[in-house]
Amino acid sequence: MMFASQIKNKKICLIESNSKIGQKIKVSGGAKCNITNEKVSYKNYLGDEEFVKKSLSQYSNKDLLEFLNKNGVYPKVNPKIVKGTYFCNSSKDVISMFEKLTTHSKKYMDTKVLDVEFDKHYKIKTNKQLIEAKKLVVASGGLSFETLGASSIAYDIAQRFAHTIRKTKPALVGFTVQKDQFWFKNLSGISTMVEAKVEEKSFYGSLLFAHKGCSGPVILNSSLYWQKGKISLDFLPNKKIESFLKGNKKISSALPLPKRFMTEFLGSILLEDKPVSSLTKEEQDKLKLLKNYEFSPAGTFGYTKAEVTSGGINTNEIDHESFESKKQKGLYFIGECLDTTGELGGYNFQLYFTQAYICAKNLI
Repeated sequence: MMFASQIKNKKICLIESNSKIGQKIKVSGGAKCNITNEKVSYKNYLGDEEFVKKSLSQYSNKDLLEFLNKNGVYPKVNPKIVKGTYFCNSSKDVISMFEKLTTHSKKYMDTKVLDVEFDKHYKIKTNKQLIEAKKLVVASGGLSFETLGASSIAYDIAQRFAHTIRKTKPALVGFTVQKDQFWFKNLSGISTMVEAKVEEKSFYGSLLFAHKGCSGPVILNSSLYWQKGKISLDFLPNKKIESFLKGNKKISSALPLPKRFMTEFLGSILLEDKPVSSLTKEEQDKLKLLKNYEFSPAGTFGYTKAEVTSGGINTNEIDHESFESKKQKGLYFIGECLDTTGELGGYNFQLYFTQAYICAKNLI
């Protein structure tokens, strides 16, 4: 849609598998569309750093905000959810904006692309008809949110024209847990602020315990970089546990954590909830696990719960200036189908809109 909104002087059509445009925008950010961030850097993305850096240098968060404001959409930062994230008043505002900006384009709604062939021009086979085009821009997303029309079609088209696909996986998604962390499940609905460390990354934010394991912003970000290893959680970020081990209060009351959490945690390490003044050195050391609790997730909640798909079409095979395929003239790939994925906080929408703008500019 961003791509179509930028092109006015050419005949273009949009092929959409849903009955209405912008269905993924509609559910994003709790229906408020987390559209960009105050600070956007290539460091907020997994994938080819130079590829991301070059794109963002051509169309920044300031450019996107200017475009939105010009078209009557005024996002604001809501630091209570994810630091620096711009949220719109409603996702419907963004969808309405694109509906107005794309009135010049022909839309094929409720139309699924089944296959694409090339013979002097592109022949796009759909479940309803054959559509022919001189150029083809694929912006069909990844595998996340199948209920909103997600499919493998972008990867299928890419492979048909000799592109390689880097292994995909659910990202920005919750974790299922192994037996040692089954106590997480007893805390479903409880949240607490933590610092999580995964690979070389560190995130601060809310962790939400769920009936399958754990979720929340800090976990979703961690899932982007997780590679089957351990994740470390600090349940008392920026606090020293020793400062709470004084007096006669019981452990669950002395520590500034939800009481239900403390009850389950103490049970998991086989430690009685007793006055902190009576703790032995060995017992105090056990409690220090709160500052570095390591666990290996069993897996993730899967594509149906994932915000995005990481991995995808190899960006080395995509022209960095136009997003045209290096293997097939007139074929372009933008968005989630490419092997570049952002963290939670508006980074993905920013990158996708950036790519769409650059791609459109090169076709005008």
